[in-house]
This record gives sequence, C-alpha cells and structure tokens, in this order.
Amino acid sequence: MPTMTYIDALSRGMWEEMERDESVFLIGEDIGAYGGAFKATRGFLEKFGEDRVIDSPLSEAAILGAATGAALVGMRPIAEMQFADFVTCGFNQLVTNASKIHYRWHLPVPMVVRLPSGGNIHGGPYHSANPEGWFMNVPGLKIVAPSTPADAKGLMKSAVRDNNPVLYLEYKYLYRRAKGDVPDGDVIVPIGRGETRRDGDAAVVLTYGPTVPLSVEAADELARDTGVEVRVVDLRSLQPLDRELIVQSVRETGKVLIVHEASLTGGFGGEIAAIVAGDAFEYLDAPVRRLGSLDAPVPFAPTLEEAYLPGKQRIQDALKQLLKY
Repeated sequence: MPTMTYIDALSRGMWEEMERDESVFLIGEDIGAYGGAFKATRGFLEKFGEDRVIDSPLSEAAILGAATGAALVGMRPIAEMQFADFVTCGFNQLVTNASKIHYRWHLPVPMVVRLPSGGNIHGGPYHSANPEGWFMNVPGLKIVAPSTPADAKGLMKSAVRDNNPVLYLEYKYLYRRAKGDVPDGDVIVPIGRGETRRDGDAAVVLTYGPTVPLSVEAADELARDTGVEVRVVDLRSLQPLDRELIVQSVRETGKVLIVHEASLTGGFGGEIAAIVAGDAFEYLDAPVRRLGSLDAPVPFAPTLEEAYLPGKQRIQDALKQLLKY
C-alpha cells in the first residue's frame, strides 16, 4: 500500500480507469502537453495519445457540452475545470442539459467534472470557490468531496464508472499537503457512504473536504487539553448523502457541529442541520451549530484569508462553546 499525495492519488485513479476502459478520455484546458494547471494529468498525453487526452479551447461551455454529447454516445469523459470558479461559464450545460437527460430520455450520462475547489492557497476571489451549494439543488447530479488520498483515488474510480454526471470536488489546499496510504489495485470508494475519521462521544463534527483534517486536529488538541473526545465524521459524498451515518452519529453523541469551508449562508451545512432536526431531534442535547467561511468574497491577502476561513482555532472555539451548553 504505497503512500501518495492527494493529487497523485486522484491522478492514479484516472490513469487506472483509462487503462481499464478505452471509453474513458480526458478533456480540458492545458491538460495535454502542459500536464494540467496542477500537473494532475502529467504524462497522460504520452501514454494515451491526443485522441484520449484532449486539449480544449478556453471555453468551459464547450468542454462541458462536448463531454455531455460524448457521454450520450457511450464515452466516459473526465472534464477538467482549471478552477471550480469557472464552471459558472458552463453552468447551463450542467444544470439544464446533463442533469436532466436521464429523466427526459432515460439515457445514461456517464461523465465526471473535476472541480479544483477551495481556498487557503491565496488565490483570491476568482480562484477559491467552493461550488457545492450551486449544484445541491439540481436533481440528476452527483457530488463527491474526498478529503484523503485513498478517497481521492477510490471516489474517482467510482465517479468514472457511475452512469450519472458526477461533480468531483478536489481541494487545491490538499493536493500536496495531504499524504496517506492508498490501496493498490482496483479498490473503489462507494458514492453515498461517509466515514468516521475520529471516534468520540461528547459531540460530533459533521464535515467534508479540507475541513476534515482541520477538524481532526482540533479534536485531537481538545482531547489532549481536556480529555473530551469529539467524533469527526467525513461525509465525503454530498449527493447522495449518508443520512444513516449522520443520524447514528447524532444518536451516539447528542451534540452537533457542522463545518464546511464554503460561506455559511446558503451553505450545505443548512441542509445537514435540517436532516438532524428532522430525523434526530430527540437525540439532541444542544442546538445544532454551524461553522463556515464568512459571507464575503475570498480575500487575497494571507492574513485576511486566514481570518475568513474556518481554521483549526475557530473549529476548536466552536466546539468549546457547544460542549458548554
């Protein structure tokens, strides 16, 4: 079981799926000779050729339109947006076309859209989006958000094999910071299943993406300082969502903190809170608390971005307030 970075693991997932299935191909800006803006597709052109590693024009609408059409005729495209922010340029192709084709015509649309997401890289307001909230209200799309290298590979393989459009949120901050053991061979992570990353019974943090390791660190430090053990649940699949795991974790802890990097207002945390209130209200010992980024564009200045994001200290502070209730 080799140790890999997050970006190497997701790259490996794509590579293995392209070797396994000739209908899988890549399309995106600068993904060929340049190897991708973050080098996730380095070496793919030499291995698979220009028919399967397609350097596209600078048009997200064209990329997503071509991917949708290819999926309809039996191909399995992996479309890269250089930054998740720019998926807005192809928004109509996803929410009006790709998401509704199966409902209207009963045809599969097996395509993956890679969305390099999130801040903490000093990318400023145009290169730091967390776009899950834009798409959660669009039936027909699946959304995954891996936080570990093993999940980055395993969810990529699952997304490629799925017969629905899958938005694959990959986090730039984790690309080369997150390292871990990644299973060899054809090991997939099922879409729709969460994972408990840290056990505990005093409270639970429900989170996903880059706030998973931050929440684990915050809980570890809290345990060392106070002896209080907080559970951390990694949702990792947002659509479909592992509701059973959410309810079970609330039942066994009684106190809930929901954490995500996206801005708080209108964020996915509101939906999770509604699920907790509707399905696990009788188990709650305190009001559900939510923590997200501030309701503002992402600042460019490192000090401002640090204040904007829900970092480890803000997570710890929120947990302490929750535990006092």
